[in-house]
Amino acid sequence: MKTLLIDDEPFMLELLTRQLRNLGIKAISSHQRAYDALAVLQHDLNGIELVFCDLQMPHIDGVEFVRHLADIGYPGGLVLMSGEDNRVLQAAERLAKAHNLNIVGILCKPVSMDHLRALLACKLANTAKAESLASTTYTAEELQKAITDGNLVNYYQPKVDLASGAVLGVETLVRWQHPQDGLISPDQFIPIAEEHDLIDHLTLTVLTAALHQGGQWRAAGLDLQIAVNVSMHNLVTLEFPDLVEQAVRAARLPLSNLILEVTESRLMSDPLASLDILARLRLKHIGLSIDDFGTGHSSLVQLRDIPFNELKVDRGFVHGACHDASLRAIFEASLSMGRQLGMKIVAEGVEDDADWAFLRASGCDVAQGYYIAKPMPAGQLFSWLNKWEKRRKEIVTEDNPLFNTTVDA
Repeated sequence: MKTLLIDDEPFMLELLTRQLRNLGIKAISSHQRAYDALAVLQHDLNGIELVFCDLQMPHIDGVEFVRHLADIGYPGGLVLMSGEDNRVLQAAERLAKAHNLNIVGILCKPVSMDHLRALLACKLANTAKAESLASTTYTAEELQKAITDGNLVNYYQPKVDLASGAVLGVETLVRWQHPQDGLISPDQFIPIAEEHDLIDHLTLTVLTAALHQGGQWRAAGLDLQIAVNVSMHNLVTLEFPDLVEQAVRAARLPLSNLILEVTESRLMSDPLASLDILARLRLKHIGLSIDDFGTGHSSLVQLRDIPFNELKVDRGFVHGACHDASLRAIFEASLSMGRQLGMKIVAEGVEDDADWAFLRASGCDVAQGYYIAKPMPAGQLFSWLNKWEKRRKEIVTEDNPLFNTTVDA
């Protein structure tokens, strides 16, 4: 992997070079001046796969360097480093992403070997994934056939009560079981469905299957709320609330057992057009969840205008909040706002013991994430439930030291 380093401190360049070589990277070009690094990049733009850049440099600082990378169309990975406040690093990271640069990660100086190793592992995994995605594209005709032939399959990720650990429901996550390519994630086909007017057919297919599965679970003694994601494209058809109601009744479920999750950023496009449909859904006692809260541009407007009864805090403000004062402040503000509006609060992206303990201490209602369970086929849910019942007795005990996790200042 051809790698380029920029740092005005010779010692840091030498140290980082040695660390990278110990991790198996041999083709390394190091520079103390950003001008020199840019000259190398312009000469070998597609050859340099990874750039490490310090933010605090003379002449051209790291933020200016990011702008230059965007101007020349650098396609490789970028790692930003700094000994400054972590929030400066995060601001530079957001800027680079806004320029559509491929941010691999950010590193605080001095760089630890463990952080560097983890970052490189992530880079290699994401590169392999990107190459796999780029090598395969699908047509609207293929997707239409997949929907018609029943090749869409639902996976389910549990949502649990933080106070008791009891399983409250599941979020439905659709996959495409492709005959040649295997299981395909929704980010590879949902945009196709939206672009080619297949999204209504796809959503109703996913919804019907999820409700049918919910009916089967209920008949077996397991009463769960079923959450299904909907697209803004679904919320322009005036018949949509009636179609949803018919599907719920056909599955012999109470209407209140269904929650429709709407991504907040999508609502921004035309909130008034969807208000009629969303209000009618709530009148039918179907739940409405504002998904990925905090990632859009008009969150407060949506909370004011749309009758949501559940707020899902985006994983970006949940995972690691116990160690990050900024994340904690945003999470607690979202929690407080939801509380005052009488909404149930769901935390996404719960990844480890620390996340779980922090959320329990915060008084959040519901948790969802890999710490609890990955999305799974319907047939695996009962087996997971048996294991979860044993585990939850340990992690909901209030004298568990994890419960008293404090936030770093």
